[in-house]
Amino acid sequence: MQAVLADVVELPDAGAREALEDARAVEAAARGDRRAFERLYRRHVGRVHALCLRLAGHRETAEDCVQEAFVSAWRALPSFEARSRFSTWLHRIALNTVLARHRGLASRLERTAGEDADVLDRRSIEDAPPIDLEAAIAALPDGARHVLVLVGIYGFSHEEVSTELGIAVGTSKAQLHRARRLLATRLGLAAEDV
Repeated sequence: MQAVLADVVELPDAGAREALEDARAVEAAARGDRRAFERLYRRHVGRVHALCLRLAGHRETAEDCVQEAFVSAWRALPSFEARSRFSTWLHRIALNTVLARHRGLASRLERTAGEDADVLDRRSIEDAPPIDLEAAIAALPDGARHVLVLVGIYGFSHEEVSTELGIAVGTSKAQLHRARRLLATRLGLAAEDV
């Protein structure tokens, strides 16, 4: 029994095993091995898509951002220094992709003053009763949604969010509080339940 237990203890946990497999695939992909990058893509596309969907709030935008994030990762792979896990690096690329899209959309909205017919009217989402938690999150105002997803779901610190979003730490905290309050209202819960 003790020998079996020792074998079990020596096995790396799933996270460590995934990080090791990623490191090997990253090394091969950085040398141009497309199959290695395809393995990385298949392992991480679901989580990257979930992050993009939660941040963007729109399926089509999220899908575009996922594609852009992986293309950016492929191009930048030779410069990946492995100071963090590949998954962390990839999530940062995805986050930056969504934020860049959002900034571009905001810029276009300012220039067109609401004349762009392709832009989703956020009020229609906010006025509709949410069907589930994902819909309620998608209906949050951008700033509150971004902070809620990053802090509340992905575990970023307020300091990290501050740096990534270019806002003050206090603003991050206020946006998280606002997001929780709005979610509680939309889901018919007490604010402390969210």
